[in-house]
Amino acid sequence: MARLKFPKLPTWAPWFAGRLLTGLGVVVAISIVVFASTQALPSDPARIILGPEASEATIAVLREQLGLNKPIVVQYLSWAGQMLSGDLGRSIDSNVPVGELLRSRFANSLLLTACVALTALPLALALGVWLALRRDTTTDRLALGALVLLKAVPGFAIAILLVMLFSTSVFKVLPAASLLDPDRGLLSQWRYLVLPTVTLALSIAPYLLRLVRASMIEVLESDYVAAARLRGIPERRIVWRHALPNALIPAIQGVAMTLRVLFGGALIAEVVFSYPGIGNTLNAAIEMRDMPMIQAIVLVITVGIVAINLAADLATVLLTPRLRTAGRIKARAPGLRHALRLGRGQIRPRYAR
Repeated sequence: MARLKFPKLPTWAPWFAGRLLTGLGVVVAISIVVFASTQALPSDPARIILGPEASEATIAVLREQLGLNKPIVVQYLSWAGQMLSGDLGRSIDSNVPVGELLRSRFANSLLLTACVALTALPLALALGVWLALRRDTTTDRLALGALVLLKAVPGFAIAILLVMLFSTSVFKVLPAASLLDPDRGLLSQWRYLVLPTVTLALSIAPYLLRLVRASMIEVLESDYVAAARLRGIPERRIVWRHALPNALIPAIQGVAMTLRVLFGGALIAEVVFSYPGIGNTLNAAIEMRDMPMIQAIVLVITVGIVAINLAADLATVLLTPRLRTAGRIKARAPGLRHALRLGRGQIRPRYAR
């Protein structure tokens, strides 16, 4: 009788399983912190629901119905069970299911994040490679100075400047407020997305561009690139086939960090342009002490950030042959550690400016 042959797992599978368990532990820890923090807020959900004129007896009955008189551990376990079942609770402010309210807001934020990523990432990649190939030239120095200046400008200042240029008496071609119509398709309202997208793209592009440039320079100065030049390989092929894939490894971590910020809600752009995204919704929920809304938003953002981190670390391993084929990937493997630290800005390449 022939033996059944099971497919062989990749060598990085145990490492990824460990990272996945760590991510789940982070989600659980954050959920505990979020629940405890919202419980510590100086407000009573029962009184908020019934209003300030409600009697103490009525408030006590509602607290019992909501389970607010139970021990905090029991309340947390009940809340966590609801989260796992997909029940995010009801908003205290509007008495509408939280999931129903967040569905459209998350769709708006994801669309804005996608627009920013599709704008900033190709721009940073192309210009970063272009500047790396012209290192120490006048063009490179002027571009680096402009990038440092742009990075120093606050995001709200960029947003206000764009509104003044394109939504007032100067050009007046784009709306100043992104008041999306929920009855229309998001893409059909593209004019409302232009200014928030440009604002966020200009805010994150300098960091990504300098990261790609620095990483590309480091790769172009490596020994294997020098050996490829000695073998007579054309420069174009060296840049696009050999140097760029390796330069993207630390850039992946930079992209992941940028996406974490955007996924968490680009609050400045959303507030300035009145964009109905998740950041604006979280800000309003905090002002209203809407605890179910706050808890659900923070928990979903946490899951999204953990997923982005896992995807970035996995992409780093898959793009690094030494790590991809290693028999065992340590949590602090030198190659992965270097890529992570470089991508997060904790170290600078030798030729970074």
